Amino acid sequence: MKINFLKWKELTPQQRGNFLNRSETDISNIMQSVQEIIDSVKAHGDATLIELARKYDKAELTSQTIKVSDQEIEEGIALVPQEIKEAIDFSIANVKKFHQNQLESQPEIIEIMPGVFAGEKMTPVDSVGLYVPQGRGKFPSMLYMLAVPANVAGVPKICLTSPPNSEGKFDPACLYAARQCGVTEIYKVGGAQAIAALTFGTETIKKVAKISGPGNAYVTAAKRILYGTVDVGLPAGPSESVIVADSSANPRLLAMDLITEAEHGNDSAALLITNCEKTAAEASKYIEEYTSQLTPLRKEFVETVMSNYGGIIITDTMEEAFDLANEIATEHLQVATADPHADLAKIRNAGEIILGQTPFSVANYSIGANAVLPTGANARTFSGVSARDFVKYSSVIYTTEEGLVPVAKHAKVLAEYEGFDAHAKALELERRKK
Repeated sequence: MKINFLKWKELTPQQRGNFLNRSETDISNIMQSVQEIIDSVKAHGDATLIELARKYDKAELTSQTIKVSDQEIEEGIALVPQEIKEAIDFSIANVKKFHQNQLESQPEIIEIMPGVFAGEKMTPVDSVGLYVPQGRGKFPSMLYMLAVPANVAGVPKICLTSPPNSEGKFDPACLYAARQCGVTEIYKVGGAQAIAALTFGTETIKKVAKISGPGNAYVTAAKRILYGTVDVGLPAGPSESVIVADSSANPRLLAMDLITEAEHGNDSAALLITNCEKTAAEASKYIEEYTSQLTPLRKEFVETVMSNYGGIIITDTMEEAFDLANEIATEHLQVATADPHADLAKIRNAGEIILGQTPFSVANYSIGANAVLPTGANARTFSGVSARDFVKYSSVIYTTEEGLVPVAKHAKVLAEYEGFDAHAKALELERRKK
């Protein structure tokens, strides 16, 4: 098994760029083909969705079966084992508690100065389409990470799209999670065509105001193309993770967490950054040992990642390790150091920060913090999915007659300076009293 084992200072600019850009190159290479899919969905609606379901999912659908029926939902939920239901319910409760806290304080109207008042009104978006991938596994956890905050925010229409299996069926556990989270409509559509359908609508699928959810390179490319046509939410593409570790870290646990993130797919990224070569060497041995124990599909993913967008990078110092982590601005970041709480101050860019060697796995499923996070270095400016993503704020202002006087005086001066005659004349208080 090949595992990248590199010293950062010895890498060429091109080699460094490979790690910093990660799968963004893959996305750029498919933009044209994704544009063609979007154009076809816009022009032909359901017919394109049916054609592409046959081509990519090997599923036979009709306009009548694109939408999951109530009967299908009930039949699917009946297949879910009780322990799966309990695990989903447990996790949903934690996710709900975390996200309810985000909207605890409502905006207030405050008195800016005597007689002048301003504030905000918070309202949920009218509709949202959630995208949950299925190609590399079944993801009820991703569904509730998206649906719970939308539900907490009070979105009246929450619909879900996800690829069907080859029999044209929907994952039963996802159906159960959708029911528990207030999802109102479910569609068997995946890939770039799902993003296009949610954007423009088809005969069966109604367009939405916002789209949220991660996906493969095709989904990411579609969202990039349609940005500005619809709110596509945060940039969430192929999974990526970084562990910053010093000599105090447990190499066995480092290996476990690296392959945990690498098994998402062959376009994932999973990097260990450390200044300790001994820790790195021991972790490398465990990576190989634990990877050999995986099922063939996950083993293939991990092996590809460790020789491509993943592996181990050695830095001269821990300061350099933290600087590199901030430059990468990864989706998931674990701080496996002697004093992770103190080192938290050194982190500026990360979608999620895990202090100590708490497993990535519990963060992905059940702690409560959202696991749908910005990828592709977008953690520099974006946050993870939250209840705040599904609300918007309208400014609310009013003045008393007395309060208007000083504000109008200064506003009139500025309007005249900028050459807006009508603005200035509207602020002549004598004219307003006539």
